[in-house]
Amino acid sequence: MTTAEDAARAGLIRVGGRPSLIDYVTEVWRRRTFIYSMARFKIESENQQNSLGMVWVVLKPLLNALVYGAVFGFLIGTEGRPDYFVEFLIIGVFIFEFFAQSWTAGGKAITNNAALVQSLAFPRMVLPLAAVTQRFLQFLPTIAIMLLFLLVMGHSPNWEWLLIVPLMALYYIFNAGLALVTARLSVHWRDLNNFLPFLTRFMFYTSGIFFSVEQRFGPDARGGGNEWVVTISNWQPVHQFLSLARACLLEGPHYTMSTNFWYGAIAWSIGIFVVGVWFFWRAEERYGRVD
Repeated sequence: MTTAEDAARAGLIRVGGRPSLIDYVTEVWRRRTFIYSMARFKIESENQQNSLGMVWVVLKPLLNALVYGAVFGFLIGTEGRPDYFVEFLIIGVFIFEFFAQSWTAGGKAITNNAALVQSLAFPRMVLPLAAVTQRFLQFLPTIAIMLLFLLVMGHSPNWEWLLIVPLMALYYIFNAGLALVTARLSVHWRDLNNFLPFLTRFMFYTSGIFFSVEQRFGPDARGGGNEWVVTISNWQPVHQFLSLARACLLEGPHYTMSTNFWYGAIAWSIGIFVVGVWFFWRAEERYGRVD
């Protein structure tokens, strides 16, 4: 009989051993208050040294929207612009910002907290979840600013505006799952964090932030359509979330609600989160050896 078998018969548990998936998820759920508290602490600590403090939470995406609107609005021209171009751009930039920040922060959640991981025994999954929760808490004020901006621009609220709540809940789940996958990969391959800005930029230019994919490449596009581009884009999860958000908040023939996009958003969110939880849990014993 091996030493491990003797220890198991005596009821001893290996320090740092990986529990079952159910027990592990239960332990993470018990620490949900810690996840929220850690996210809030990070927000406060990041903004203490800035003169404008929490104002940057809203000011940064606004400045991004202003820059992109000035540059790409000029390049696209009036003919290629989608309806309600300013509102279209604001929604795209604000919502994409949460994705970009969550992906980057989630990827560094373990490697940037190596001392904490090596010092204390706790389910490491709380770190990437806290990173995404932090970005989500910072994202909530921008949603309020976005809705206020739409009111100022003359858009009347309707019942479809309420759909932004379940949509953003799915968006949080999707980003949390993606962060879990990236957090584990970055532990094994540190160079991934250097590639993330380029991957994020690629997602930015292929998600239809400042142009309508359907209008630019659809069958009614000037010079003939490239429907294969639309087909590929329709399977891209961030594009699905952006299209649904615009359909919820804007009116017009180009902003119709797509049932297929809802199915896609649900499938992407649940699928990537389940895979992320399992994938991250599989390497739980390795995170304590982070250098």
